[in-house]
Amino acid sequence: APAAKHYSFEQNDTSFTLQLDVPGIGKEQLAVDIEGAVVRISSLADAPRQFKAAYELPQDIDAAASSAKLENGVLTLVLAKQVPQIQATSLTIQ
Repeated sequence: APAAKHYSFEQNDTSFTLQLDVPGIGKEQLAVDIEGAVVRISSLADAPRQFKAAYELPQDIDAAASSAKLENGVLTLVLAKQVPQIQATSLTIQ
């Protein structure tokens, strides 16, 4: 079998999908932090091994619409692209 890649990255119109190999680390031993376009993944102090990674994405991330799941040692992050808020106000014509 081919060796697993350390991570993979895909994107579509609405989101970025980032997959990371984190074997041996439980979901309660991982922290995922999002700040603007940067996502940071790190293991907590009690994890059996240390893991730390940061990725800068080409667009800001909407953390509220994003998700993370850990299955079989692979962390999958679905990071929603931030939709620019357009503030338009209509005027009533007198």
